[in-house]
Amino acid sequence: MDGTFDYVIVGSGSSGSVLAARLADAGRRVLVLEAGVSDRRFYVHMPLGYGKLFYDPAVNWGYRTEPDPGLNNQRDYWPRGKVVGGSSSINAMVWIRGHSSDYDDWQAATGSSAWGWEAARAAYCAIEDNADGADHWRGQGGPLSIRSSRDAAHPLVAPYIAACEAAGLPHNADFNGESQEGSGTYQLTIKDGRRNSVARAFLRPALKSGRVALRTKAQVTRVMFEGKRAVGVEYRWKGALHQARAGEVILSGGAINTPQLLMLSGIGPAADLRAQGIAVLHDQPNAGAHLNDHQGINYTYRMTVPTMNDILRPWWGKALVGMRYLLTRGGPLSVSINHGGGFFRTDPSLVRPNMQLYFQAFSTLMPREGERPILSPDPFPGLSIGLSNCRPTSRGRIELASSDPFAAPRIIANAFSTEQDVAEMLAAVKFIRHIAAQKPIADLIAEELRPGPQITSDAALIDDFRQRSGTVYHPSCTARMGADPATSVVDADLKVRGVEGLRVCDASAFPTLIGGNTNAPAILMGWLGAERILAG
Repeated sequence: MDGTFDYVIVGSGSSGSVLAARLADAGRRVLVLEAGVSDRRFYVHMPLGYGKLFYDPAVNWGYRTEPDPGLNNQRDYWPRGKVVGGSSSINAMVWIRGHSSDYDDWQAATGSSAWGWEAARAAYCAIEDNADGADHWRGQGGPLSIRSSRDAAHPLVAPYIAACEAAGLPHNADFNGESQEGSGTYQLTIKDGRRNSVARAFLRPALKSGRVALRTKAQVTRVMFEGKRAVGVEYRWKGALHQARAGEVILSGGAINTPQLLMLSGIGPAADLRAQGIAVLHDQPNAGAHLNDHQGINYTYRMTVPTMNDILRPWWGKALVGMRYLLTRGGPLSVSINHGGGFFRTDPSLVRPNMQLYFQAFSTLMPREGERPILSPDPFPGLSIGLSNCRPTSRGRIELASSDPFAAPRIIANAFSTEQDVAEMLAAVKFIRHIAAQKPIADLIAEELRPGPQITSDAALIDDFRQRSGTVYHPSCTARMGADPATSVVDADLKVRGVEGLRVCDASAFPTLIGGNTNAPAILMGWLGAERILAG
């Protein structure tokens, strides 16, 4: 840890690890400070092990939102990675880039083609080592291995796709290809039966270069400034405060921790900072604002044929799949629970899909606050068809609950706070039932369990999704990038406005929320962000 650094990066997640690797490749010396622990844990590397990590405080921040009127005043649970690799070490590993028009939106918001679709497509092709080969849309030979769940898919995936086709949603062999719409199997960040997190694909190789240093269990408490120039960070490690100085400070803590750290460092809404006794360095009302996240729900069915519940619930089944995984790195434990999915439009007049599907040959009751925090298969052959909205119009915010850097911030999610979001979700859950009513999947369903066939009216369906919906773990935009200083925190080069020597490079800097899973665009943020940083 000795010596001087060109950059100190706060956070080793999907953006931070990629950023560190790219800067090191350019000959820069980088210090990465990670508040969490090492990722060298069995359940981190076993793909289906994320069920064990979902509530594990050793690797998970385990945030709770404020009571949310849009979710019938419930406090939603927001897991976030507190481990090397960040949330890429505990997520479901689904690789979705988003719709090409999402990056047209980024270009429009930033006024820069550096964030447009062609730049994004070329970067994704450079990032990927896709097992299905390279073409105009896919990359091969890059640092991040991508494989399809097609070969390992549960037998029920085929009737699900056929039912989607019968419902009017055609089969799509590649959601990251020319078209996003349709149903099919997901691509996953898995390599040789093990999770391929950013720590494995980017950070570990970068550490071997000698130009990257990593310190774990090191929680940054504030950015240090001389005047209005960031010169380093203060962090707690092994019970004592330390300082790390660098030519530039880059925040990559994610959509919750990055705005929290900005505000703790005096960059945020002035009145809110003063109320917490924090000296205002720069009045920035957009810090913590514009929080955008996907909301999701599952419809659950009892099946007449076996599902993954039948093998993953009994002790002997767990022993069998565990032994198979240990011996061959294969079987159910070597893939994500999300074998299939898709994208669809709730209104045919829309120019792009506004809903995402998730198919799981598995079911479990997600516990709410106060219930036992464990993910366990239901004691019957169950199946779930879930969905999430792609571009919700509801906006929330992150606020400081305290000037104590170790206190969790307040998360005001504001789910389903617009009529548009409610109307779209209502149409979407009806489409789930439309799919489930189609052959051949309909012939294999014994009954709908959640919400149940008695829930039929619009009012009842809306109340049900307010009661059972929740985040699908894609918070973004809380320190967003943009050309307009009145509505953004950072510019197109990721520089924090109002100060010098400080940048943000993570999902908090997304100008808008991508229509799909956010791990891929967070990795893209680190890849393209390095280019902007190296450009000066």
